[in-house]
Amino acid sequence: MRALLLLPLLSLLACRSSSSGSGDGAELMAQVREKLAARDAKLLNYQLEGTQKEGDSLSAGFTFAYRAPQKMRGTVTQPARTVSWDGKHLYEQVEAGRQFTTFTSQVSAEKLSAFLTEIFTPFVPEGFRAPLLLRSTKARRTAALPQAKDAVELSMPLEGAAGEGMVVTYVLRWPTLDFLAKRTRAPDGTEAEVRMEEEHCDAELGLCVPRRLTRRAGGQQVGETVLSRVDLKTPLNNDAFTPTAPEGYSVQTRTLVDSATQESGPKAPTGG
Repeated sequence: MRALLLLPLLSLLACRSSSSGSGDGAELMAQVREKLAARDAKLLNYQLEGTQKEGDSLSAGFTFAYRAPQKMRGTVTQPARTVSWDGKHLYEQVEAGRQFTTFTSQVSAEKLSAFLTEIFTPFVPEGFRAPLLLRSTKARRTAALPQAKDAVELSMPLEGAAGEGMVVTYVLRWPTLDFLAKRTRAPDGTEAEVRMEEEHCDAELGLCVPRRLTRRAGGQQVGETVLSRVDLKTPLNNDAFTPTAPEGYSVQTRTLVDSATQESGPKAPTGG
């Protein structure tokens, strides 16, 4: 599903060098890190269901379930496919060809983490996971936004060949750090934005998450994610992340290894 691929593999954020309202930039940045960690600790279980649309293409459905620590399951409808991680094994079920594969891992913990991020991050809309803050991240307060009376703006130039010259800016509601927007600016001045349009709020947890997100480029809407179900509390049992092959499916076992010449795992979601 092409729309899923447009979501970032890693949520890298940072901000401009100025700050206001709550002390200097270092103090505000420390508060941001602390509050993001506390927010992330509240989201121990969640289940999502929705659709994504890119351009004028038809919407494609997806679901995602998460249970701490690091149990995940995602599905897409076009093409029909499910991937699941139960903490030890990765499973992939593909309707086309009726194939069911179990992957065992022989890679380092660091590489496995990066691989799982690549597989599952496309299923998770902005605002459900705490962004990764780089050391260069700074913060400044901003106010009088349509979605919030008070917010914090985090932006940074990305590093490395892939992101050189790209500036990413996140806007989060203060002090709950609910997602409001993510903006990117390319070296040539091209700008894009992911914007929260509607949200689901939980008074008990004391936070809000997006229910509808739009993606914009050049001032025009080019995509949309709409969640028809947001459950932030009901945990799935462990068996939900350890599927078995449906009747009639071909079954195989493969191994995730470091060598590019040996067997590797499934790719991130793709499709029409």
